[in-house]
Amino acid sequence: MKRVLSPSLGSPQGDYDVTGEFLGQAVRVQRIGTASSRRRFVEILRSERDTVDCFGFGGGDIYVVAGGRRYRWRYEYRMALEAGDTPIVDGSGLKNTIERRTIEWLVAEGVVDFAHSRTLIVSAVDRFGMAEAIARQGGETIMGDLIFSLGVPVPLRSEQALALVARTFLPVITQCPQSWFYPTGAKQEAIAPRYPRFYEWADTICGDFQYIRRYLAQNLMGKTIITNTTKPDDLQLLRERGVRRLVTSTPDLTLGGRSPGTNVLEALVVALLERRPGDITADDYMATLGAMDWEPRVVDL
Repeated sequence: MKRVLSPSLGSPQGDYDVTGEFLGQAVRVQRIGTASSRRRFVEILRSERDTVDCFGFGGGDIYVVAGGRRYRWRYEYRMALEAGDTPIVDGSGLKNTIERRTIEWLVAEGVVDFAHSRTLIVSAVDRFGMAEAIARQGGETIMGDLIFSLGVPVPLRSEQALALVARTFLPVITQCPQSWFYPTGAKQEAIAPRYPRFYEWADTICGDFQYIRRYLAQNLMGKTIITNTTKPDDLQLLRERGVRRLVTSTPDLTLGGRSPGTNVLEALVVALLERRPGDITADDYMATLGAMDWEPRVVDL
């Protein structure tokens, strides 16, 4: 049996341990939240690296991409090195493929008309494939990287503006602990609205669910949210706020109504293909997911 393990800097409340069959192979898929403990995260990598086929780096990123450049988070990269020879992925391989395809699928199926609606992407550098695909639809778009990551209420309205900000700030920001800019641990369980007018402006809200949830506005009547890493109680929260529809780019994967993070899905593909992540192309990812009958999950709330 293959084994995929995602140690996460997030809350343990999202943990799971399930076994399923994928492409004829039995795979055990686990998530272990460390509540922001970097020490515990590294301990898991060290103790489990000889028993795991691929790690998923949960609760953060090793890399972010903007303007065609990749930026490496200093501390998260050092942590990932503790996996040794065992592959470890943060979802970047899928964010540039599956999330781009999700947007294209939603347009083709008539689920979301991005060209004639308003879209908020809470952090475009974290969802670069999705952000590029949405921008190319031609509708009004706000990228909230300055708003939600830095607390500066300045909306970015083009890929060019995002690239300029990224070149200016990311070389410095990525030398700092990612937890300064991204909700981890207990922060994932608390909602602290930040500039709700941007949520209220949008018809569709996209991006990492921990960002979306952390700064969630009270009134989201009739809106669509495109994300992943959701749990059943998250759906209830969104219903209470008036959300009309939830779209997740990652399927259930027998996780009892949970939509896993892209790091978990990417780790699953790496384990199934038995290849190093650097040798797997975008076409390889999509071919494997296609064989698993992948398509976005649309839930009317």
